[in-house]
Amino acid sequence: IGNTVLHILVLQPNKTFACHMYNLILSYDRNKEGPGSLELIPNNEGLTPFKLAGVEGNTVMFQYLMQKRKQNLWSFGPLTTVLYDITEIDSWAEDQSFLELIVSTKKREARQILDLTPVKELVSLKWNMYGRPYFCFLALFYILYMACFTMCCVYRPLKPRTGNRTSSRDNTVYVQKMLQESYVAYEDELRLVGELITVIGAVVILVLEIPDILRVGAAKYFGQTILGGPFHIIVITYACMILVTMVMRLTSTTGEVVPMSFALVLGWCNVMYFARGFQMLGPFTIMIQKMIFGDLMRFCWLMAVVILGFASAFYIIFQTENPENLGQFYNYPMSLFTTFELFLTIIDGPANYDVDLPFMYSVVYFAFAIIATLLMLNLLIAMMGDTHWRVAHEQDELWRAQVVATTVMLERKLPRCLWPRSGICGREFGLGDRWYLRIEDRVDPNKHKMMRYTEAFKAQDRDNYDKGSEKLETNGDTLCKKELSALSLSRSTSRTSSHRGWEILRRNT
Repeated sequence: IGNTVLHILVLQPNKTFACHMYNLILSYDRNKEGPGSLELIPNNEGLTPFKLAGVEGNTVMFQYLMQKRKQNLWSFGPLTTVLYDITEIDSWAEDQSFLELIVSTKKREARQILDLTPVKELVSLKWNMYGRPYFCFLALFYILYMACFTMCCVYRPLKPRTGNRTSSRDNTVYVQKMLQESYVAYEDELRLVGELITVIGAVVILVLEIPDILRVGAAKYFGQTILGGPFHIIVITYACMILVTMVMRLTSTTGEVVPMSFALVLGWCNVMYFARGFQMLGPFTIMIQKMIFGDLMRFCWLMAVVILGFASAFYIIFQTENPENLGQFYNYPMSLFTTFELFLTIIDGPANYDVDLPFMYSVVYFAFAIIATLLMLNLLIAMMGDTHWRVAHEQDELWRAQVVATTVMLERKLPRCLWPRSGICGREFGLGDRWYLRIEDRVDPNKHKMMRYTEAFKAQDRDNYDKGSEKLETNGDTLCKKELSALSLSRSTSRTSSHRGWEILRRNT
């Protein structure tokens, strides 16, 4: 019952009352230390009161609980060394990481905890010592891996075509080799090494991604932008395309260019995932994700309807015409592709001025230009501008959350020998088996002195203004001008004294 009440207090809107009641209930706890403590009993979702405060974004309760956990090591003048208990915060030995819970929640208030002590210092320590070097090495390794895969695709086994052409539009000169012909020369053996590296890399990607999907859940794993959801979809699809290409190569099935092309596009697009490790490029990837999976996805439905309607109309209009003079609409699939290019203004309206065009073509193309180019494209630009404005206010906050998510991901993937535990064991200071983070704080006495000066000047101005207002209200209409002049004189006097005070404050600064 006491543990349930603690969880309810964390969710209370009255933060001061919740803190006092929380402390009162813990005072009656018999097992204040150890696994039987009320603070260490999780709820049905596996959250202790401390983790629940972080997930809900209750910064007041989080700071209150952290103040209870800190230990003042020593103090010398303005310098103070504090040990913060990071037992539940550190993700090193936690199955359900506190940092991962914060970055995966949908509440924006929870991400503000990443700027609080000691979470900010712990994340900075992990990222600067281990996270950034490992992430940069991983980015370089992935780029080299994609370069290897690209070279294997460029020099894939092809042979000259031996059959006759079946159409005047057929311009194929090379065809895919069979499996027995693909690995004969020395160059083929070099390509085979690169292909084996590519396949092994695809298998490793699937082995690393599938356990996280089962642990976190597909909806949260692919749906959270901070956790890299879109990029996880891209890299898993890329690995599947590599395996499909391998099966088609082993069975000598024609058409391997289709999965190979998809794999090249997806693999190189996934390089943008590594931009989150750099503050200059990280916020831009956030905006790209928001625009693609927000504005562009909704806009594509409207664009598909418009393209389908006008492409059908163009195909019907040119169905009776000679395709050699106007070949952009010679069949229905080509009509769809041409209309898509017209929609994005990639090409101009197809017209041959040496022949007569149908009258309906001019009418339909006029309506298409008004609806597609002038209306819908400008609508898309306005939607993206609005998304950019909204994301720009929180892009730094989202980037820091991405850094935390990347740090937790690397900490889980890498062996323990490559990523030692951060902090100091409490046994060194006689504090048990808990782990602590040592933080040095400097208290500037001049800062407090200047704050006192500022408050004194503000109080003096406030008193002078109140006195002048009282005089103005008590006097009648006949003495109004005199009192106004007196009030202006008193204000000028107070302003002069306040000005001298601010000059003193400025020199002290």
